[in-house]
Amino acid sequence: MDKNATYYVAGHRGLVGSAIVKALNARGYTNILTRTHAQLDLTDQTAVATFFKTHKPDYVFLAAAKVGGIVANNVYRADFIYENLMIQNNVIHQSYRHGVKKLLFLGSTCIYPKEAPQPMPESSLLTNVLEYTNEPYAIAKIAGIKMCESYNIQYGTNFISVMPTNLYGYNDNFDLEKSHVLPALIRKIHLAKLLSENNKQAILDDLGVPNFQEAEKILQQFGVSEDSVEIWGSGRPKREFLWSQDMADACVYIMEEVDFKQVIEDPSEIRNTHINIGTGEDISIAALAEIIKKTVGFQGNFKFNTSKPDGTLRKLTDVTKLHALGWKHKVALEDGIQKMYEWYLAKE
Repeated sequence: MDKNATYYVAGHRGLVGSAIVKALNARGYTNILTRTHAQLDLTDQTAVATFFKTHKPDYVFLAAAKVGGIVANNVYRADFIYENLMIQNNVIHQSYRHGVKKLLFLGSTCIYPKEAPQPMPESSLLTNVLEYTNEPYAIAKIAGIKMCESYNIQYGTNFISVMPTNLYGYNDNFDLEKSHVLPALIRKIHLAKLLSENNKQAILDDLGVPNFQEAEKILQQFGVSEDSVEIWGSGRPKREFLWSQDMADACVYIMEEVDFKQVIEDPSEIRNTHINIGTGEDISIAALAEIIKKTVGFQGNFKFNTSKPDGTLRKLTDVTKLHALGWKHKVALEDGIQKMYEWYLAKE
């Protein structure tokens, strides 16, 4: 990539987008375009077309998306499929229309079937039914992969799709209802520790409520007490976690070193050209909670609410293709959780 080219990072305030901006700057790419949602609504076709016509970015990182955990995905099903489809359609199509040299589309490993082989190879896409709770989001992301493939085949574009595993890191979403499991556990366990220390002011500051009566309602709602934290499901499901800055490093590496033609396996029937981005290692939710508990310094226990869904029991990516392309993760899970918790404390 040309250091003097123009780079548009869609979703620069998010977990991955902010890490990509940081990674680009570290490598000397300084001509970076960013827009907040208030400045540019990516679901607005006319606004996106005008932006591309005016600024003509050379390279695009499509990290913007509506994201959330198992609860949000299951409850806000229409929002997840509509908003993600609109964002993808607008950005990918305008990238084609305005001659973007290369685009990187970020999907999710939830694209794979619920009963996919473990670890999940790229070839398992569309081989069986999806996990029900996040089916609308997954379908939107599958559409993004197929859109990139189809534009490449028909128009000769160089649009690449990457499927990150579960990500965590700086600028993560810690919302108790809508966040993913790792940041949600960090916050809940942190609040339980504060409660055990009777640090009411810190709890009020964290929750942003005026009195402790309101705080108690929230803590009770999310299963946080001074001696225990509720976790949805059995704790048995295994998940893979990748540090967000590692993900950003992989994204920039792929944009620099990999072209679409390199991920085509069968020229007669082009499919499964996306690339899994992960560690190739997983951990149970129960074991993850124990690492966070140790990091936070909480002395209590966990209560597993088995009336709530577990979701897919295992979701581990096959990173054979990624490793063959020359990239491997650097940050171990324990180190990443420590970094993330320190960041959370500093931002309070």
